[in-house]
Amino acid sequence: MPATMRDVAARAGVSVKTVSNFFNGYPYMREETRARIGAAVEELDYRVNVSARSLRRGSSGMISLIVPELDQAYFAELAQEVIDAAAPLGLTVLVETTSYLRERELDALSGVHRQLIDGAIFDPLALGPDDAPDLARSLPLVIIGERQFEGLADHVLIADEEVARRVVEHLLEIGRRRILLLGAGSPGTHTAVLRRRGSVAALARAGLTPDEALFVEVDGWNRDAGARATARALESGLRFDAVFGFNDALALGAQWELLERGIAVPGDVAVAGVDDTRDARFAHPTLTTMSPGRAQIARLAVELLARRISEPTAPDGFVSVTADFELIVRDSTRSPASLASLDRRPPRQKDGLR
Repeated sequence: MPATMRDVAARAGVSVKTVSNFFNGYPYMREETRARIGAAVEELDYRVNVSARSLRRGSSGMISLIVPELDQAYFAELAQEVIDAAAPLGLTVLVETTSYLRERELDALSGVHRQLIDGAIFDPLALGPDDAPDLARSLPLVIIGERQFEGLADHVLIADEEVARRVVEHLLEIGRRRILLLGAGSPGTHTAVLRRRGSVAALARAGLTPDEALFVEVDGWNRDAGARATARALESGLRFDAVFGFNDALALGAQWELLERGIAVPGDVAVAGVDDTRDARFAHPTLTTMSPGRAQIARLAVELLARRISEPTAPDGFVSVTADFELIVRDSTRSPASLASLDRRPPRQKDGLR
């Protein structure tokens, strides 16, 4: 006989109501309790009866994740994290892309898919605070990223200013003084504005006057754009001893361009990014980056949305949570001496080869 919610509660040593809160994404649950319930669900192979729950609630059990694109590793990995976080709650995720276009962002909130979903997790880049009425009329919503929407919906924030400040501090700590900031000269997204502000704060704290020539505009936040911007900087004769790409893709494009031109990384130019994508771990040299807490962002967004779906007019109003972040130091900013010691290790033999 299939396990019931009551069986899960008994195995975890909690009430049935607590198990129900677990599946409904209640955010104010002790991590120890959440872990016990999750373990009980796995041990008993319990499955939520989505059809029955949908009939009771008049809901579909489907949510939407609205992101600009999936070509960028960050958004593709975030989508998988959201899918993984939604599965234990019995939620299916419909992923929509907007190509950074305002009309597609609005359509994702109010178009044909609106009838299929119970709520949405939304990373808006073309809309602004003036679009608050459209957001307010939309379905249950959790916004991720852009801090300018704080207070307009439930919100999971990335500490963009603090993230950038810490990356630049790290580059200063390893002795770099002329840091090319890829994305800092770009108009548009609030993310770029905040990361520029954090970078400037770190330079000012170190007693350095920011050189506007090092604040470089890019024509996209991808590897090609990072490579092109770095090439332009080099060909203009601009001197720099570090590159901070405002995301990993920009940093990886910059690193590729530097290496193609025979410029040593990190010996001549250190490189760092933001996002901690898998590409950063497999680059050569491996890329120093700031992890913005992607898994935590996905989990919090799903939990907040599940709560908003079950309690559309929660009495405590909109919730804003800022995700944790962590600097991941890798070879692209390590000292040449430490890298040389790694190079002196004997090469590992492949199976069957001598």
